[in-house]
Amino acid sequence: MKNYLDLSDLKEKEIWDLGENFSGKSTKGNSISFTNYYMCKDGKPFYGISGEFHFSRMEDCRWEDEIIKMKLCGINVIATYVFWIHHEEEEGVFDFSGRRNLRKFIELCGKHEIYVILRIGPFDHGEVRNGGIPDWMYGKPFEVRQLNEGFLYYTRRLYTRIGKEIKGLFFQDGGPIIGTQIDNEYMHSSAPWEITTGISNEWVFSGNEGDAYMLKLKDLAAECGMNPVFYTCTGWGGASTPANMMPLWGGYAFRPWLFYSYKGKHPSTEEYVYQDFHNNEITCSNDFQPNYQPEDKPYACCEMGGGMMCSYYYRFILPYKSVDAMANIKMASGCNFLGYYVFQGGSNPVGKHGTFLNEGQVPKISYDYQAPLGEFGQLRESYERLKCIHFFANTYSDRLCGLTTVLPDGASKIAPTDLNTLRFAVRTDGKQGFVFINNYQDHEKTPAKDRESIVLKLQDETILYPNISLAGDENCILPFHFDMDGIDLVQATAQLVTEMKIEGEQTYLFLRPEGMSAEFVFEEGVSVNKKVENHYIIDVNKQVDRFHVTKEDKVITILCISRELCNQLYLLEDQGFVFTKSALLVKEGKLSLETTNQKPMIKTYPANLLEGSKGLRVEEVKDDVLGTYEVNNRIREIQPIVKKVSDNRYTISFPPKFMNGMKDALLRINYQGDIGHAFINGEMINDNFCNGDTWEIGLRSFADQLERYPLTIYITPLKEGVNVNVESSMAARIEESTGSIGEISKIAVAPVYEIRL
Repeated sequence: MKNYLDLSDLKEKEIWDLGENFSGKSTKGNSISFTNYYMCKDGKPFYGISGEFHFSRMEDCRWEDEIIKMKLCGINVIATYVFWIHHEEEEGVFDFSGRRNLRKFIELCGKHEIYVILRIGPFDHGEVRNGGIPDWMYGKPFEVRQLNEGFLYYTRRLYTRIGKEIKGLFFQDGGPIIGTQIDNEYMHSSAPWEITTGISNEWVFSGNEGDAYMLKLKDLAAECGMNPVFYTCTGWGGASTPANMMPLWGGYAFRPWLFYSYKGKHPSTEEYVYQDFHNNEITCSNDFQPNYQPEDKPYACCEMGGGMMCSYYYRFILPYKSVDAMANIKMASGCNFLGYYVFQGGSNPVGKHGTFLNEGQVPKISYDYQAPLGEFGQLRESYERLKCIHFFANTYSDRLCGLTTVLPDGASKIAPTDLNTLRFAVRTDGKQGFVFINNYQDHEKTPAKDRESIVLKLQDETILYPNISLAGDENCILPFHFDMDGIDLVQATAQLVTEMKIEGEQTYLFLRPEGMSAEFVFEEGVSVNKKVENHYIIDVNKQVDRFHVTKEDKVITILCISRELCNQLYLLEDQGFVFTKSALLVKEGKLSLETTNQKPMIKTYPANLLEGSKGLRVEEVKDDVLGTYEVNNRIREIQPIVKKVSDNRYTISFPPKFMNGMKDALLRINYQGDIGHAFINGEMINDNFCNGDTWEIGLRSFADQLERYPLTIYITPLKEGVNVNVESSMAARIEESTGSIGEISKIAVAPVYEIRL
């Protein structure tokens, strides 16, 4: 089918500086500012990519490696909640030690040159008990989230303590903190009042004082020493968005909150339909209904679904391809600041008096969130797939940020259940740009696209993308008229990822999307691989191909790799590319590999990139492009002793000193039932709502305890025909059921090693 888009009469995007409320300079001479369309770093467009990482939901000994993993995925901003209830669980007793050490966490972000956005509450939501407001606040003689003397007193006290903890870490001081969010979803969202969970259906107050409340808290934060480059607020759902705060948006396609009152199948959502979020003349068909003119502020995000928790009434396995598909949609729709919630999963701390600090609808401890980085640092497919989009945005911020979104007629009104119409959008200045194509839809099985075509009408020419094919659930970004060091790439059915000068050659890296044949069309008068022709087609089955394009005295190298290989990509700045299925870490300029594999493999470009590295054995060269290395790794097999001690209850014992020489060990449990609970000596250490996936527990933090006590696993069974018999005259009650299941089918331990190269 032929799809037509006219770009010949493009309205030029009006871009202006947003002024002093959204700009700042550091003691190092650097600057951060915003136009109405994008963020700037030192006066140049900067594409922000934010990942949420809740520091208090992870032991501090794990923080640095996870921050490094985020950076190597292209994340350049970390957003984090400061959960009030985690720091002042008891009135007047503040705790900023250990996993609650906010200053240490921010300093680590700064060490690795990642900016920080603090979300300081007082209401933080985040599936935390009472929205993060301590229990004791609800016994006071005033309403929370309201401008009264009592609430302002305690909020000022909280802000004062946070300000003290992070003094000197703001951007203007040379630190990494650039933004501060005030409250969360004010006048839009609330949370269950957990003090009465199981007794009533009480919810905490959501607010009713609009901008006055937000501005008062902003002033309080400033008085308490929190003066970032910009203040932020959540923009969706009619939440209060004062003019001097940056509204941040998002999108979730998997929505457990529906099932508080809804019964039935989860509907397909509008999140995977292209929109134009930065256009005053267009009304978007989803939840984007700002109380300001869309072109007056950037469309920026803080809560795109990087994952989603399983709630008690909604269990599912997250399709990891949903995450980069949403990034594609947001970027094409005018977003110049991606923000994922959450990017790093975690484990909620247990309260000082045994109180669980998670909200009742989610597991008591686990907040894995099926995130790109799991609760114990596991790499998910979403992490792997996001890298190509992030590297592209980081490399080409200056070319991408100012481009206008253009949609085909009717594109924003495509029904989520319409799986036949080609979904595409363009970002362009009328002369050059990128075609975005999405073939993913939540809660649907998308068929492959075959023999589609896209026609772009420019002022002086027409560009035809013929015979486009794309696998189901795949998405891509295709360039047209892309200047490659003075050589015009007229069009390509391959996705540009990044460029780097390697061994003196300007090298451009492309991804061949799954199901698509990669074809490159250059300007006339160039030679490809020393042949005088401007076309180059790559075999659809080829994992990697390299070719050279020459124009007069200029020569560029193009490396095109498969989606499978691109998912393994890491960038070594000014050196080359590393490909591995394991997690690559770069610390103090040294490389290491975090892996559970017996014989992890590494491929590199150039082929000799890692020759001579410790612990590597060079494999026979299988092609003339990539080097192949096998890592010397001796993995011990750990055989736990599993005993079934009663119905639905098991003990797991481990050999003495089983963690010796290992970085971590992942206990992998496959089970059937309702909820899985893990205990050591009577203390719960983890839990899981059964969704059919493997339950993983990192044992690193519990190794000493497991030397003395077994791990006890209790599976709350799934029951049929449940009835509570209350016929006794003596108030006896007993649960009866016609059947139940709660059993473990498989247990394994995966050793995690860090191998220094």
